[in-house]
Amino acid sequence: MDALSQLFDATEVLVPVYEGQSADGEGPLTGHNLRVRALPAIRGRGLRRKVAMIGWTLRCLPVLIWSIMRADAVHTPIPGDVGTVGMVLAFLLRKPLFVRYCGNWFKADTIAERFWHWFIERFAGGRNVMLATGGGSEHPSMRNRNVQWIFSTTLTRNELDKYGSARNLRHGGPARLVIACRQEIKKGTDVVIRSLPLLAIQQPGITLSVIGDGAMLTEFRRLAKTLGVDTAVIFHGKASHQRVIELLLQADLFVFPTTSSEGFPKVVLEALGCGLPVIATRVSVIGQLIGAGGGVLIDEAAPEEVAEAVKKCLGDEELYRAMSQHAADTAKQYSLERWRDNIEAFLQQAWGPLTSEP
Repeated sequence: MDALSQLFDATEVLVPVYEGQSADGEGPLTGHNLRVRALPAIRGRGLRRKVAMIGWTLRCLPVLIWSIMRADAVHTPIPGDVGTVGMVLAFLLRKPLFVRYCGNWFKADTIAERFWHWFIERFAGGRNVMLATGGGSEHPSMRNRNVQWIFSTTLTRNELDKYGSARNLRHGGPARLVIACRQEIKKGTDVVIRSLPLLAIQQPGITLSVIGDGAMLTEFRRLAKTLGVDTAVIFHGKASHQRVIELLLQADLFVFPTTSSEGFPKVVLEALGCGLPVIATRVSVIGQLIGAGGGVLIDEAAPEEVAEAVKKCLGDEELYRAMSQHAADTAKQYSLERWRDNIEAFLQQAWGPLTSEP
């Protein structure tokens, strides 16, 4: 939001606020002339949340309509309940729309995902700027060429210059792996934990840092204890952006055997930006990011494949440094400033000047 707000005279963020929750890993929302309007929290999960969403929308409708009517344009990131409501209201109120689809564009299994795809492909163009998170040489949509790719990042040019230098293979201590993600089964944390016993002989003392919170965290702790590697796995929980960077800089490899629906996983880019070779599955744009040299792509999220990839990366000093250099060079193409400037170009093409200042 800080980067986007630099494009406009003023920005108002409408967002549900949940009080009484842990603020670990969170930071203040800042930006140029940025105002946050707190909306009531939406309670429940699954079907219960969907039912609650109806009441929430009716309750917040006057505020939403008033804010949208006063705005010159409306930005709605999706997937998300609030973003969807805002998108539909802005369209009905004939406001210029900037929709940013942050999920996996090529996966549309649910009714909601199919609706988002239909809406974006149907109404992209003119004053409506529709961007799909991802990348590639082909357009996201063959039905509407106005839908464009946009990458996702958290790293500024200064951070990329500061952290993104080639590494040499570290000696004198056990190997250190790291994974950072929402701790859900499809993200692959369990796969990495299961790979540790396979690596113990060749890499004695190897450790794994697990960053992030989630529903499966307790189960992953139990798995590590069952496999006898609980002393080798450090669970850090939810962490701030700066703490994530610190842990990536301390590691030797980032391992991400995900089978989840990924759009443009920022954490992979953060690892590359720290000069960290990445071991990951061929999901979404990960193959494009790692390319032919930023790490190792595995065909299956299996402990055996992870273990072999780790051995390959840590068994050759020249290969490791080349991977690290490639990782850092790749990440420098995806700075937060470039992300902002790309979005600015799309918006100016559709809307003209974005601010009243020269």
